Amino acid sequence: MALITEGNLIAKTYEAASPTRARVRSMIGAVQRVNWRSAMIARGFGWNVTVGSLSTGIVGGGDGDVPDQDQPEFGISIPAGVTCVPFDFLINVCIGIVAADSEATEAFISVDRIAAWDGTGTFTIETPRNLRTNGTAGCPCRCFSAATANITNPTLSFDLARKEALADVQDAATPATVNVTQFDLHYKPINPLFIVGPACIYGYWGGTVACTGYATLNFITFPSALITHLA
Repeated sequence: MALITEGNLIAKTYEAASPTRARVRSMIGAVQRVNWRSAMIARGFGWNVTVGSLSTGIVGGGDGDVPDQDQPEFGISIPAGVTCVPFDFLINVCIGIVAADSEATEAFISVDRIAAWDGTGTFTIETPRNLRTNGTAGCPCRCFSAATANITNPTLSFDLARKEALADVQDAATPATVNVTQFDLHYKPINPLFIVGPACIYGYWGGTVACTGYATLNFITFPSALITHLA
């Protein structure tokens, strides 16, 4: 059984053969005495992306307020040869004034398990930060936010998480007096998926009411070769 100690926490490398490769394979395939996410982060395999900044959120929806599959609010593109483990995603949606009864707002995180993002559309590039704050290597995943022109329409294979808010005004004569201020979608699984590239994680929010949102995305990446022989 592999035991992670202070003495063997070393920096990340993506080289084909290295002591780190052997140790990470052992760590993934064995029962651990410490949190395996923390051990991966300590080696420099953890990443953070923040979508929206300060008080400026990302406007939800595509052409209008409703979520549009080819205009996501964020994307994490996973190339071939890389595996991504999303372990803590938080989306905060600030909902506008309700204008009618039964207005709906939703947020969801979906995965295209077929293809990575091809770089199309109009968007803002996001630079992932290493969760080990002295890490200097670049993230193998390309990340973006605020797609305001269509990307190549992704195939959304399945959802990681979804949440919806529905306004029930009761008094149809005065719906504009209702304001559902915000809601959160927090994806923090006990057993997160290992998403093997090429693939892409997309995030969306929007609805029948205008809204803005923010996201804090924490994930781990490592070469897919490290898990090839675990199946």
